[in-house]
Amino acid sequence: MEQQNTSHIFIIGSKSIGQYGGYETFVDRLIGEHEHEDSIKYHVACKANGDGHMDESKLDGVRVLKKNDDGSVSEFEYKNAHVFKIPCPNIGPAVAIYYDRAAVKYSIQYCKENGIEKPIFYILTCRIGLFIDGLVKQIKAIGGMYYLNPDGHEFLRAKWPKPVRKYWKWSEKKMVKDADLVICDSVNIEKYIKEEYHHPHTTYIAYGADVEKSSMPDDDLKFVNWLQEKGLKTNEYYLVVGRFVPENNYETMIREFMKSHSKKDFAIITNINDRLRSYLEETLHFSTDPRIKFVGTVYDKELLKKIRENAYGYFHGHEVGGTNPSLLEALGSTELNLLLDVGFNKEVGQEAALYWSKKDGDLAGLIDRADEMDAEWRSKFGTAAKQRISTAYSWAFIGDEYKRIWNEGAVR
Repeated sequence: MEQQNTSHIFIIGSKSIGQYGGYETFVDRLIGEHEHEDSIKYHVACKANGDGHMDESKLDGVRVLKKNDDGSVSEFEYKNAHVFKIPCPNIGPAVAIYYDRAAVKYSIQYCKENGIEKPIFYILTCRIGLFIDGLVKQIKAIGGMYYLNPDGHEFLRAKWPKPVRKYWKWSEKKMVKDADLVICDSVNIEKYIKEEYHHPHTTYIAYGADVEKSSMPDDDLKFVNWLQEKGLKTNEYYLVVGRFVPENNYETMIREFMKSHSKKDFAIITNINDRLRSYLEETLHFSTDPRIKFVGTVYDKELLKKIRENAYGYFHGHEVGGTNPSLLEALGSTELNLLLDVGFNKEVGQEAALYWSKKDGDLAGLIDRADEMDAEWRSKFGTAAKQRISTAYSWAFIGDEYKRIWNEGAVR
């Protein structure tokens, strides 16, 4: 049994730790901020199998706690957090709902078996509205509290058919209603939650990023070889990093880059969705433009930071969701950032970035103007972007905000 004054936080909704995806990045950094805090103990759910599942071999400093009969790891400790893996059936998109519900039920049982009092269940995004009433009753029965991070507007994501979007909207309503506290990672999302649902208990805590330069020197062979392999040159490529989904506007970015007169390359770091890529090829014929380069994924964090630092500019096309980690990381590393002009992105970038719309020719024109920008102007944008991250999005500040929230929950 843990000491009585420890706040036990069960984080549910991230597929894994430290891999692609906003929540995966967030969980890794949050538990790292509190690794040596005796007053906080994290318990993190991850997927044991399927899309985006947890592969603990990619993490440093893992201590195995428990194995399955087949020898695979079922529980481990990482950055002083207790991580447990939930096996998921192969049931298509519905697996996300299954996973969250199973993770909550596992966590409740874990609290019972280990005598954990007053746990906080922090659920990331609004998938399990169908089951939330019953789960909240069980959480309350063991003295727990239910906090929610509603993420962005899942019901607007293009990948979902209309019936599924209706479910996401209904599920959001249910999950917000039952939450003891709604933690929003965007000012715009908090405003929406207050106006749409009149929830009395909301707060805003952003994601974070850092502005430290990569530990890799310019002549590091890993970086040099990566550039050579991808056919890229330092300061001669635009970059985007993110999930390959329609609402991140790859179609607009590729189409507009093809229309531009830029002599630079457009490097796209993403996980490939064959269906979307085939659609883009049929629509845009991007393979005929040697500047458009899908360069695969990069999970080495220092290498990825080095790639960002040496990009001429960064594109950000996300239009659904709250504060996006890839945007924060770009502002912390890349001098010139060209962002889709929507509220979430302007809230973050403010005057430290340039903005484009999906209107035909708008981004292409901005790219041509950016190509003509002198080094002094780019440096001014870079300085402003790093200042923006340092003042509003440092992980230390965000870690302190969460510590305050957890401690307030512990003394209820």
